[in-house]
Amino acid sequence: MISKLFKSRTAAKAPTSFVPEGQRIYAVGDIHGCVDLLDELIALIDTDEAQRGPADTTLIFLGDIVDRGPASAAVIERLRGLAETRGTVRFLLGNHEEIFLGALDGEPKALRLFCRIGGRETILSYGMDAAEYERLDYEELVQRLGDLVPPAHRDFMSAFEDMIVIGDYAFVHAGVRPDAPLDRQRPSDLRWIRDPFLDHRNKLEKIIVHGHTMTDEVDYRNHRIGVDTGAYASGKLTALGLEGGETWQVQTTGSRAPDATS
Repeated sequence: MISKLFKSRTAAKAPTSFVPEGQRIYAVGDIHGCVDLLDELIALIDTDEAQRGPADTTLIFLGDIVDRGPASAAVIERLRGLAETRGTVRFLLGNHEEIFLGALDGEPKALRLFCRIGGRETILSYGMDAAEYERLDYEELVQRLGDLVPPAHRDFMSAFEDMIVIGDYAFVHAGVRPDAPLDRQRPSDLRWIRDPFLDHRNKLEKIIVHGHTMTDEVDYRNHRIGVDTGAYASGKLTALGLEGGETWQVQTTGSRAPDATS
């Protein structure tokens, strides 16, 4: 059941924090290769923008744009185009991009993990057929990855950021280590952390906006907001909107058959 894939967490009242005057932010949760949902969400954001009026808008993608869904290559290409044509667009490096880049570099452990956590779908999205994927050993797979993945896609992901701070908010992929200042966080924690961050209950330096851990709906806490609504499994891709002291969400609708955990 889809519900088994999601953390069961009771939503709390959204914290009252602020972004600088005149700015608007849309923080987009984990896409995981769902280009159809990405296209739908961007159209919804455009409509929301038009209704709210002019602002200095930043789109922030919280990471995990690849793997599990069927169209990771198309997602990367769409986002590259978006970054070139639409205002300010920023990207955080998720754990799935980290592993994908390691696989492209031929790291044996990274390649094995990549294949276990949805990388098969990513490889097939670049044009390899399933029969060839099953036939190749890891060494051969690394070679084929180098042939199939355009250098521009690797360069694009390599430029993703670890953390973005705007106003009272800090945006990361997975979370932060609660006992460390924001300027002392380890990149590995920003991309992989779960329980030490999710189980924390006290305020932090900033409100942390993150993806990585799926919840049925946006997860509002007094110190963090989780925006991964499990697009590849649920059909719900979500953007958290922030302006002044206001928060809202823009979300696709739909259903998908689950096939993996986050």
